Amino acid sequence: MDDMFDTEIKSLMKTDPAAAVAKIKEYIEKQNNTPLNIAITGEAGSGKSTFINYFREMTNDDEGAAPTGVTETTIDISSYPHPKYPNVKLSDLPGVGTTKFPADKYLELVELEKFDFFVIISDTRFRENDVKLAKEIQKMEKKFYFVRSKIDNDLQAEKRVKRNFNEQEILQKIRNDCIQGLQNEGFKSPQVFLLSSFDLHLYDFPLLHETLDKELPEHKKHALLMAMPNINLEVIKKKKKALQSKIKYAVLTSAAVAAVPVPGISATVDIGIIAAAVTHYVVSFRLDIPSLKKLADTTGVPYDDLKQVILSPLVAVKITPAVIMKVLGQMAGVGVLLAGEEMSRLIPGIGIPASMALSSTGTYMALHQILKMLAEDAEKVFKRALGLNSSE
Repeated sequence: MDDMFDTEIKSLMKTDPAAAVAKIKEYIEKQNNTPLNIAITGEAGSGKSTFINYFREMTNDDEGAAPTGVTETTIDISSYPHPKYPNVKLSDLPGVGTTKFPADKYLELVELEKFDFFVIISDTRFRENDVKLAKEIQKMEKKFYFVRSKIDNDLQAEKRVKRNFNEQEILQKIRNDCIQGLQNEGFKSPQVFLLSSFDLHLYDFPLLHETLDKELPEHKKHALLMAMPNINLEVIKKKKKALQSKIKYAVLTSAAVAAVPVPGISATVDIGIIAAAVTHYVVSFRLDIPSLKKLADTTGVPYDDLKQVILSPLVAVKITPAVIMKVLGQMAGVGVLLAGEEMSRLIPGIGIPASMALSSTGTYMALHQILKMLAEDAEKVFKRALGLNSSE
């Protein structure tokens, strides 16, 4: 929250608490719905659709998945919203030079300016059409990233024919070949990201995310982070930090509602605020039931095994006010603070300010503790799914 908005809300809380609540809600919704449009392009069979499906945490045969095939399955621009964060859309662009999208009309027909950045995918060296597109994107001063796909296929092929197989040497050779080819086409310092077909936590996908995180505008970074699969522990830590920074929105809302002199409203709203935030946390960390079942299916680790490492009672359950109240009752100090809100209203002269302080403090403590607990569970689930030791 910027300083100007912070000052405006604090001023409104003194004169019109209801308006302050509405303003905070509008601000949060705007942030949570920041559009992020990602273009995925490359020649037929390069792995575009598989990349889109993996990013959306879907398998190629899931309903709503991008169609895959070795022939050109993309004859139009197909947009695929993220199933959990529909503000994030990945568009599968047809290859340059197809009958419907000839090279000389491609830019006009595809409307490249509407995309935030481009991922140019190839399963071999980058070809003439890839280079042409990259140069046009460069002219528009948009960001683009070269991705060399199907690295696992290359490694398997090399392993079959080489007695002294060295994975790192093969990876470096593939990277160098791609970079050299792009340099020959006039790109000064091209960066090429090597990706597996089906396991994006391997090779350079974490580096690609790190690069995007550095280069995207600030208001787009949050959208990318929330939509990002839990590819490593660092992503989980970044999600926790981002969610922690937004607790103050809930705290201000809680305080603003407590300023309304209507008995019984504040405590009820606090439970609702906490329930909404916790639901968001669970989804962000992929600790909801559908996400855990999908993780079990894709990794081969039984669903019950993933649940065994979880400590929080808020994982893999429907978040209701009753569930939240039960959890809060087990947290030292939090239940007492929230329960004291209504009693404090009876104190002449200082009742409302005291209620605001108790409400905001209780909400902060509750969300801070719950977020910490869920982040720890997300890390445990990730390690169990990948067969890592707890110390790794």
